[in-house]
Amino acid sequence: MTFEIAEPQTISMTTPDGVRLDADLWRPAAPGPFPVLLMRQPYGRAIASTVVWAHPAWYAAQGYIVVIQDVRGRGSSGGTFRLWQDEAADGKATLDWIGTLPDTTGKVGMYGFSYQASTQLLAAASGAKGLACLSPAMPAFDVYADMAYEGGAFRLHQSLLWGVQMAAENARRAGDDAAYAAFIAASRGLPLSAPVPERPPVLALLEKYGHYANWLAHPKPGPYWAAMSASAQLGACDLPMLHIGGWFDSLLTGTLGLWQHMAKSGAPQHLKIGPWTHLPWGRKVGERDFGAAAARGMDRVQLAWFDHWLKGAALPDEPAVELFEMGGDRWRGFSAWPEPAPTRCFLASDGLAANDTAAGTLAPSPASATCVDRLVFDPWRPTPSHGGHTGPVSGACDRAAIDARTDVATYTGPVLERALHLAGDVAAEIHVSADVPCFDLLVVLSDVAPDGKVWNLTQGIVRVENARSPARVAMRGVCAVLKPGHRLRLSLSAGAFPAFSVNPGTGHAPGIDAVAAQRILCLSIGSGAAAASSLLLPVVAE
Repeated sequence: MTFEIAEPQTISMTTPDGVRLDADLWRPAAPGPFPVLLMRQPYGRAIASTVVWAHPAWYAAQGYIVVIQDVRGRGSSGGTFRLWQDEAADGKATLDWIGTLPDTTGKVGMYGFSYQASTQLLAAASGAKGLACLSPAMPAFDVYADMAYEGGAFRLHQSLLWGVQMAAENARRAGDDAAYAAFIAASRGLPLSAPVPERPPVLALLEKYGHYANWLAHPKPGPYWAAMSASAQLGACDLPMLHIGGWFDSLLTGTLGLWQHMAKSGAPQHLKIGPWTHLPWGRKVGERDFGAAAARGMDRVQLAWFDHWLKGAALPDEPAVELFEMGGDRWRGFSAWPEPAPTRCFLASDGLAANDTAAGTLAPSPASATCVDRLVFDPWRPTPSHGGHTGPVSGACDRAAIDARTDVATYTGPVLERALHLAGDVAAEIHVSADVPCFDLLVVLSDVAPDGKVWNLTQGIVRVENARSPARVAMRGVCAVLKPGHRLRLSLSAGAFPAFSVNPGTGHAPGIDAVAAQRILCLSIGSGAAAASSLLLPVVAE
């Protein structure tokens, strides 16, 4: 049953410390009572996560009172915005206030993605009453490890781009038109060519209006990050949650980290991961079309979740975990996150894996002789980022041209005679050293098609700061099938710019060294008997 919609209202509440928070309220033009859907977000409430979700009027037409609130210090709400730090207390106050609204059933669900997903988790962490369920899509569960740094490497492009965006709203609210214009200009042509690349010309403005400089100043986990991370605050929680992620989403590790945390609770948890980037959620992801199944109507999936927990409707008969299988272009069901015993593939080479894409191989057992491949990384022409989950171009992309570079070592498996299905976590253990005290190791798992295209599936990076070997690189989760005639490939490099900062090789934190101090480095990658580098695959049955 759908309803006509009443004219939206702007309503306000006051927090216990005296700050006014403004919200838009959408509701059916009919007598209730109705359950409430709440979104708390920092981008101006009129946006209402419509970059991925339907307009709140659509949800209201399905029989809900929908409240879209500007968080403290954003949009037209009062107070000072502090990244995630006030969302627990303000979320609790908002839920208490919603309990006083007329014509509601007293049941509340929260929704929204990205920042708006984390506001849900922090509200839940506050112990607020009235929450019946959540739908956190693509959260930064651990802000340090899911968003700012990855394997110790700084996510330059994403951190700077989002830092500029968040600072711009603070400048707008302050009436600083010149700063706002500078941020707009920076967002449309990200300044990455400063003497210190992590410190662009707008850094002084970023320090005044945003968080970006603080992210540079805290290159290790610690109290700064815990103060804004739901992972440090959520604790035991028994709320049902619908978790939504994307294989090429920059925050996929946040989705999976939250899922693993909540899987320990007794509350029902459902997980859906599509082939998507952070946004949008459609069939075309990067350079690849994943077919009609990838354009799944997630609004209807989310509505069914809310209808069950807030209205008592039956849930669709679906598995608790649904993963989109790339290559098969279908959804696969599992009872839990798949954790098959890892299947090892060992790297082998004749020493030319960085010079010839046919020289490096993957095999089920290590070669009898030890071999070393050497690749030289030159910061003058750093290995570029293309595809994956972060950087200017994300998603599934043909990386054949990048693999052909001599600063990338590739190891390719034999032509498959039958389909290879993968689902779960991927990792690599690489015997690697360098002629500098600190370096990055980026690994990419790809599907080499018969036509020569090389489609990236998942990747990982680690900053190596001592002589430990092998270096273990935790790659992101995956669900994919490689069809007969295809081949598996692992590609190794010393970085991917501008997705990640260029590691200067000095051991200093990002933002310290000028471009002129960046060192040319040589990576030595071992394979074979005494240095059995390997790839760990989650092979599952068809």
